[in-house]
Amino acid sequence: MKLMVIDTSLGTCLAGSFRVESGHVEGLGVRQENMTKGHQEHLGGFARDASRDAGGFSGIERIGVTVGPGSFTGLRVGLSFALGLGAALDCPVVGISTLDGLAASVPTSGWVVAAIDARRGQVYMRVFKNGEAVDEAQALAIEDATAKILALAPDGDVALVGSGAEVLLAHDARLEKARLYPLPAPSAEALALLTATLDAPAHPPKPLYLRAPDATPPTRLPGQPRTAPV
Repeated sequence: MKLMVIDTSLGTCLAGSFRVESGHVEGLGVRQENMTKGHQEHLGGFARDASRDAGGFSGIERIGVTVGPGSFTGLRVGLSFALGLGAALDCPVVGISTLDGLAASVPTSGWVVAAIDARRGQVYMRVFKNGEAVDEAQALAIEDATAKILALAPDGDVALVGSGAEVLLAHDARLEKARLYPLPAPSAEALALLTATLDAPAHPPKPLYLRAPDATPPTRLPGQPRTAPV
């Protein structure tokens, strides 16, 4: 299966063309750069160049795109682009949880905790065991997250994956035995494999928001006078 993956959910901008056959992932053309801003300006060029290395957009059977949790702006850029490309190529678009992508990016078994630093004393987190998710993605206070991990693995024998890995370790020394994989984003190969294997209808390309945005709507319209204090 020839496919394309898009990821703008965290601190990277990725567009990659792959061929996936019987679990084997072959990179045909990948463009990736770490960035926290500017996804919109770069993504189109990345996709063009990645597809050119793969012989063009023809033959693409699926598009995978990360749906969050992650940057509100980044998610919208990636989703909009993937949906537009899917419509143009008449192929399904598969939504991939950023946490699932992170967990699939490390070659380890047993307990795996994918965690993203959500700031404000929180992490976005999901727990996996032997490659299978055991709960839903959540936004948790750091102390609640560490308590949950230690309840599952009291000896701290877990793999911590993502930008939240070191945050969790710094909060509780009992996690010092954990295997740390502080990845800034899911690997392109992991996203390609998930794109090929996930059931498309069960994983729609819709944003996964675990917390309300930091921005708040204005309290008055432009030009509208301020309300006098009572």
